Amino acid sequence: MSGRDPHVAAAPFPARLVAPGASAAAFRAALPVADLPLGGLRRVSFDDLDVLLAHTTGGLVAVEDRCPHMAVPLSVGRLEGCIVYCPLHNGAFDLASGDPHQMPSVGGLNPDGSPSAPWSPSGVPVKADVQGPKFEARRLTRVRRFRYFPVRVVDGAIEVAIPA
Repeated sequence: MSGRDPHVAAAPFPARLVAPGASAAAFRAALPVADLPLGGLRRVSFDDLDVLLAHTTGGLVAVEDRCPHMAVPLSVGRLEGCIVYCPLHNGAFDLASGDPHQMPSVGGLNPDGSPSAPWSPSGVPVKADVQGPKFEARRLTRVRRFRYFPVRVVDGAIEVAIPA
């Protein structure tokens, strides 16, 4: 007999941010809910798609396992509440809204296209940036919002809707 687990549920996310094709996709088994404790991050691969499963304080979330800044795997970052931290440039992203919580330290463009200056952690001077192709690439890199995959828990297993 199949049944949904009432103790762990999918987190709500902005409907406009569902991954293309995911709303009509079939659900596929990802991992047992017991393997993803509160505050946990896990990468699950479906063919060539790497998905980040996060057990946030708002519930379970599934997005591509790529930082929306420079595609670093977020599954090796850390999770605090609903905020996932990228291990590369100190960017922090809100899994509840899909928006940046803290722009990456190298700056770039916000999702709306407005610029964000480079910054350094407290007590560390901002690194001088030499003009050239790398400077231009960082300056023009836009942080994207997450694209979400619907999630559910059935009979103790996390399932994710993955487009074909």
